[in-house]
Amino acid sequence: MRRLTAALLTALVGLALTAGATPAVADSAGEQDPLITAMLEEVPGGVVVAENRVVWSRLDMELNVRPGQATVAREVEKCASGRICAFNAVNQGGSSLTFGTCGTHPIPSAFVTRSLANARSSGSVQARNGLTVLATVYPGNWSNLIGTVTTLRCVL
Repeated sequence: MRRLTAALLTALVGLALTAGATPAVADSAGEQDPLITAMLEEVPGGVVVAENRVVWSRLDMELNVRPGQATVAREVEKCASGRICAFNAVNQGGSSLTFGTCGTHPIPSAFVTRSLANARSSGSVQARNGLTVLATVYPGNWSNLIGTVTTLRCVL
């Protein structure tokens, strides 16, 4: 009987430790931000590294969710040096999706792009819908966008 009790206790402790080790990503209401959920469903392989941040290492892509991201257009931290940054609000506001490599980057449909910054030292970045160029942003600049952005294309 003692052996069964000890085994049961060990199993329960192991289960509790495993449950406690599972990263909990939640906002103050106890739920994951809907943008994070949608992005993880659409682009597999993302790792939640903080309550408001997801990283896709193999794509060199990051999502940073800001409170009120869908409705508030406010100035946020500028795009980091060497990166291309898409924002889901005008004037570099809201949440950001950033890329550290030059290339053609698909924009997940869950992320509606409303402004774009190019913090690279050379080359332009095109916001595109299919083959149509919606805007071109040169190094050290940013632009508000109109239309549906499906890809960002870095041009050297």
